[in-house]
Amino acid sequence: MKYFTQFESKELGQELIDLALVYKANPLLDQLKGQGKRVGCIFLNPSLRTRVSTQIAAQNLGMEAIVLNMDKEGWALEMQEGAIMNKGTVEHIKDAAGVLGSYFDILAIRAFPSLTNKEEDMTDFIFGQFIKYSGIPVVSLESATRHPLQSLADQITIQEHLSGKRKPKVVLTWGPHIKSIPHAVANSFAEWSLGMGHDLTITHPEGYELHESFTKGATIEYDQAKALQDADFVYVKNWSAFIDYGKILCTDDRWMLTENHFRNAPEGKVMHCLPVRRNLELSDEILDGSRSLVQKQAENRIYAAQAVLSKILG
Repeated sequence: MKYFTQFESKELGQELIDLALVYKANPLLDQLKGQGKRVGCIFLNPSLRTRVSTQIAAQNLGMEAIVLNMDKEGWALEMQEGAIMNKGTVEHIKDAAGVLGSYFDILAIRAFPSLTNKEEDMTDFIFGQFIKYSGIPVVSLESATRHPLQSLADQITIQEHLSGKRKPKVVLTWGPHIKSIPHAVANSFAEWSLGMGHDLTITHPEGYELHESFTKGATIEYDQAKALQDADFVYVKNWSAFIDYGKILCTDDRWMLTENHFRNAPEGKVMHCLPVRRNLELSDEILDGSRSLVQKQAENRIYAAQAVLSKILG
């Protein structure tokens, strides 16, 4: 495996889940595997869990992790080919990625979408430039369209709490937010859940349909109460409109999950990628209650990253 940027296959997905659970039981099992290797964690956007979990994962494998917050500590990058750099950008991606490729064995990159240029965002343009010019393996720490390390951690968490069910009912539900939020987590969760063979229902107000390339095979339900019936796992996430790209179309607080929403799903567990806006996306009673798997998902981010790095190391 050279790149980890999206869901590839059920076989690889299960291999990574199983390896992550092995590392969870024994984090230092392969503590010499990455000795003498470096991973460069390049952040063009903020991070908490992704940054720390990736560093811990690398250290568990004996790798050195070096973090660069490019938005604060690096030069402003020019991404366009043939650009005349007479404005705000200082360094071209060709030069920066080429240098980073000579410094590191693996690059791990976070780059959010603009939410203004749909076509460019959908191609993961910035990621493509790093892959093209670095010449080394690249791991996505969240791109314009996907967050595969989060989704791998989510699938690890689901497998740990299946309670014997082979095909759980998994619901991805939109939640209210005050900001325009990217689609990456929702896209990726749908892609991985369908790829791993789960029964996926996606529920949201009309106008918030995700791109069909991520949702084909899922049940789309605009009635949240109907969608939640008999749910085993409920993943809460806000996202902005895709068709009316980047826009906020609805702020209806009735979509915020509370205990009342689980009258017809008594065994339902609740998931969220964090950070979460308490009492806007999710109520305190849910986040602090027995349904919540949110902290377990966050812990599993370490072992998801460790499995991916280990697989790339070979």
